[in-house]
Amino acid sequence: MKLDNVLAERKNKVIYRDGDLAAKVFDESFPKSDILNEALNQARVEETGLNIPKVEEVTKIDGKWAIISTYIEGKTLKQLMDENPDKIDEYLELFVNVQIEILNKKSPLLNKLHDKMNRKISETDLDATTRYDLHTRLNGMPKHTKVCHGDFNPSNIIITEDGTPYVLDWSHATQGNGAADAARTYLLFRLKKEDEIAEKYMKLFCAKTDTARQYVNQWLPIVAASQSVKGNPEEREFLLGWVGVCDYQ
Repeated sequence: MKLDNVLAERKNKVIYRDGDLAAKVFDESFPKSDILNEALNQARVEETGLNIPKVEEVTKIDGKWAIISTYIEGKTLKQLMDENPDKIDEYLELFVNVQIEILNKKSPLLNKLHDKMNRKISETDLDATTRYDLHTRLNGMPKHTKVCHGDFNPSNIIITEDGTPYVLDWSHATQGNGAADAARTYLLFRLKKEDEIAEKYMKLFCAKTDTARQYVNQWLPIVAASQSVKGNPEEREFLLGWVGVCDYQ
């Protein structure tokens, strides 16, 4: 596979295009287990029938692990939102509809969201009392088995020329509570300082799924804490600021 057409560069990985294929190539520091887990997640979600790139191969290129998938031609929803700010409401409607379609799927072999979050909370540098409180709150939340993307944002949706949305990047996929996935998406908008869009998104998600805003809010400290173990110091500081935001004893 030729690696001369770079589509995107991320921390520890570069994505290339070669004809009808895309290669996500990881650097040597990236854990092999995480790469194989990402490919497995993608394959399992593929079996639900959702519109996603198909895994074609997991291989090594020049000594680096790579996941080869079908290439999806189009623009990201983020690009379209930036190019057409007058259509934000229309694009958010599509965005939430796609998320609901994902949450309506089941994939029983995906890792469980509760397990992953409990593990991540244990990995934080929060004090023992705060960690105990977060574990208790998480374990008190309803356990569902919906497919959760884990990083659902407009940059991970490709809109093809005929208007079909495809969802990329299933490395964080789990099965669990859809409100937790919505809380994650809300925080992603807030991280980018897109506060107005974050609020519009939350209202739309709650309205379309008949979910109480207070219920999603209960997930915000839990999700923020579990996400704080990765990312740069600025992101960690922002996320940890949400850990004590809501008190709902």
